[in-house]
Amino acid sequence: MADGKKTPISVIGLGYVGLPVATAFAAAGFPVTAFDIDPGRIDELRAGRDRTRSVEPAALAVPGLHFTDDAEELRAAEVHIVAVPTPVDAARQPDLGPFLGAARVVAPRLKPGAIVVFESTVFPGATEDCAVPVLEAGSGLRCGVDFAVGYSPERINPGDPVRRFETIAKVVSASSPEARDRLAALYGAVITAPVHRAPSIRVAEAAKVIENTQR
Repeated sequence: MADGKKTPISVIGLGYVGLPVATAFAAAGFPVTAFDIDPGRIDELRAGRDRTRSVEPAALAVPGLHFTDDAEELRAAEVHIVAVPTPVDAARQPDLGPFLGAARVVAPRLKPGAIVVFESTVFPGATEDCAVPVLEAGSGLRCGVDFAVGYSPERINPGDPVRRFETIAKVVSASSPEARDRLAALYGAVITAPVHRAPSIRVAEAAKVIENTQR
């Protein structure tokens, strides 16, 4: 931000991916609205307990980290990080329900100039072909004109105490070079590993699919 203040961020989805992201940004001094649709999850995090054991209790009490299940509080954010799971359905196909559900939650709370960056595992094209229409329909804004989207695949290995969010190389992509640079600077402020700028969102999505296949 031009006045030197840290960018207000929201993190949607507080599982083993989203919670470390939220606490890392809060520890770096960013104001973070940490949102989950499960009131029970919010209650336990406010009480300093994390059932996934992804972060230490002290990290949950960092100033500037606000846990909520009230979607209206997302309006304060200028960057929305979506970190919801992508389960597999009965036909072993990706279930985009949580992914698109998160887009529907964010859409009416988008402000002009905002960026929505997805970390969920999806197939190439899902962000632009599936999520963007939902964001546009729910916000009345236009991607590329009023807001931007990005994709930065989560690379956290659950249960690994060494290779954590802050120490894993980060891939970033966005709907414009300006938004990509903004995201690269944002993530670069909280991680010690390199930040790689992918040439397109589809390339970043494909990179995540390849990584999951290798795993």
